[in-house]
Amino acid sequence: MVSDPLYRVENQQFSALFMLGAEDDKETVENVDAELTLPDGTRWSATFMTLRAIAQVMDRWKETGECSGGAYFQCPDLVIIPEGGLAAMLDSFKGIIDSGGPEGVLQFLGES
Repeated sequence: MVSDPLYRVENQQFSALFMLGAEDDKETVENVDAELTLPDGTRWSATFMTLRAIAQVMDRWKETGECSGGAYFQCPDLVIIPEGGLAAMLDSFKGIIDSGGPEGVLQFLGES
């Protein structure tokens, strides 16, 4: 369990802020919103999810009626990761930057 719902990681390439839930474990979490800040001050949002987490949400929506009873899933800043944990998410941020930046992948939030 985490005591602080905000978990920040900083390196030379970026700063990443993960918004963990009260019951989330940073080693295994499969559904997290995050904010990426680049050295130029631009901020970007990401929703990290595993395929299993997406399936769980869609199954829940079948019961609640959201998104036409789970008929579809949509998230504008979705980054699907193969396994849970912040390490996988940090690897994804690094890969996104190394392959040309967050433009076209993440949602632009503005500048800090």
